[in-house]
Amino acid sequence: MNVENTPEEHPREESAETEPGSGGITRKTLLKAALIAVPMPLLISQVPALARNAADSGALLEPTPFCDDGDSPTIAQTEGPYFKPNSPRRSVLTGAGVALTVSGYVFNRSCQPVPNALLDFWQADTNGAYDNIGYTFRGHQFTDAQGAFKLTTIVPGLYPGRTRHLHVKVQAPNRPVLTTQLYFPGEPRNNTDTIFNPSLLMTVQTVGSRREATFDFVLNFTGTPPPTTPPPSTPPPGGGTWQAGTSYQGGAQVTYGGATYRCLQGHTAQAGWEPPNVPALWQRL
Repeated sequence: MNVENTPEEHPREESAETEPGSGGITRKTLLKAALIAVPMPLLISQVPALARNAADSGALLEPTPFCDDGDSPTIAQTEGPYFKPNSPRRSVLTGAGVALTVSGYVFNRSCQPVPNALLDFWQADTNGAYDNIGYTFRGHQFTDAQGAFKLTTIVPGLYPGRTRHLHVKVQAPNRPVLTTQLYFPGEPRNNTDTIFNPSLLMTVQTVGSRREATFDFVLNFTGTPPPTTPPPSTPPPGGGTWQAGTSYQGGAQVTYGGATYRCLQGHTAQAGWEPPNVPALWQRL
């Protein structure tokens, strides 16, 4: 599936490079996008809690921020100046730099995972440059049956006027495109970048010489109520001590399918989040 650049499919993205008076959408639109992706307090590290942690509350999730200030429709143009349509389908973007994985889920506002959602990523290389000729550090992928995705890439470099960030378009089947950016906690330029929004901070940890990040997208539509989570007494299909419906704290250990796993971050287990399926939550020992 190629990502076509049409007015219906791709509302134009705001960027630091769009200048007032240029005929495009101005900076003010993005500055209005102050919604919080999950209506929960920021963690001590100033990273928003993951949307998956609010799934058991029964309340609708707030959508991940996007921009629409009611201006007249903008003519179809390339996103950014650096977006390119027709990126190759791939989840591994290779090149020199500090290795980075970004994993997470795409949810709707009813806390349901969205399978087969399109995610199109693009970013700068380690020197802060975009490949505007080819497709280096550009690629699209689709979420699996559990709404999960995983990107393998590098930590992007800096360029003048912006903090460190990743670009992404997210689209559920037959739904509008969300165009947004993901940010890294603790970056000095976060405080001076006029586009930066703390609700788009990823949760990032250092593992050896690499970085592992997580982020959950929440798209602005609702669905039918998800099926009831099996009671804790229901044995997991893979065998072991892991149980859907159980609240796990970071550091807890479970067994599943004959292997032992350590919990990486607190959450309430759900069907589909078995340890082998969610490396962002469980580390195999």
